[in-house]
Amino acid sequence: MVKKIGVLTSGGDSPGMNAAIRAITRSALYYGLEVYGINNGYRGLIEDDMFLMERSTVSDIMIKGGTILGSARLPEFKDVEVQKLGIANLKKREIEALVVIGGDGTYKGAMALTQLGVNCIGLPGTIDNDIASTDYTIGFDTALNTVIYCVDKLRDTSSSHHRCSVVEVMGNRCGDLAIYSGISCGAEIIITPEAGYDEPSVLEQLRYFEAVKKKRHAIVIISEKITDVETLAAKISKATNFSGRATVLGHIQRGGSPTAFDRVLATRMGDKAVELLLNGIGGHCVGMLNNEIISFPIEEALGLPKKSRRPLYALHERLV
Repeated sequence: MVKKIGVLTSGGDSPGMNAAIRAITRSALYYGLEVYGINNGYRGLIEDDMFLMERSTVSDIMIKGGTILGSARLPEFKDVEVQKLGIANLKKREIEALVVIGGDGTYKGAMALTQLGVNCIGLPGTIDNDIASTDYTIGFDTALNTVIYCVDKLRDTSSSHHRCSVVEVMGNRCGDLAIYSGISCGAEIIITPEAGYDEPSVLEQLRYFEAVKKKRHAIVIISEKITDVETLAAKISKATNFSGRATVLGHIQRGGSPTAFDRVLATRMGDKAVELLLNGIGGHCVGMLNNEIISFPIEEALGLPKKSRRPLYALHERLV
């Protein structure tokens, strides 16, 4: 049976990662395992930057955003020789298995290490909600609530000044933050990679909202990397009677204390990861489907099609 495990966070940080680290550590200690924290993701693995964790190490971290272990991107980790350096450092401490928390790039690293003989379990830590093998990723709910909080404040000033606020949210080619926040905030227009972007149609819709529906203001939620929102706002000012203003929420969406949902989700997933390793399972990722915590082989999970949000887009169209 496994006696020592490591835990790391990789890629972009997300609220709830600390709750997952806490659950992994406390659950592993409950079963008599030693737990090593690995600083700065896979970079810490190859640089041998690890430390023994105790119960006290993870006290009071659940309420904190970000990750106490730090995170970094390491493109070189795709190289098998670099991966072997990390494995050598694990063997030096007799660490037999890893839990890695991050997105699909993190999952690929975990799959590679499992193939080289170190069982790894992946947890979906990303605000984008772009992991198809789970209904929700750790951090998505907190980021969503941050967006809602910001847009609600923008609506107040937009209404006062006959303004159209164009709000860019994160998502990295996944429109979940945009569609969920757009519905939650009653946005007039939601632009995502899945829905597509037709600029003339956007301007025409805004003119319709103003002339026919007598809107005093409008909210446009748009996913990042689709178009320049400052340019779009300027075009709105020229093509409509709205005063276009752009707001890029940026990395504020990554921060803050995690919501109750993210804390519970991360805790359940962290405990599941330890259970899988105790059963000798590696190369799996943990997810939540229909409120049940499950696991998939990582290779299978990465091959799943993107989650369909068509019912949500149809809902928005009916209610706008």
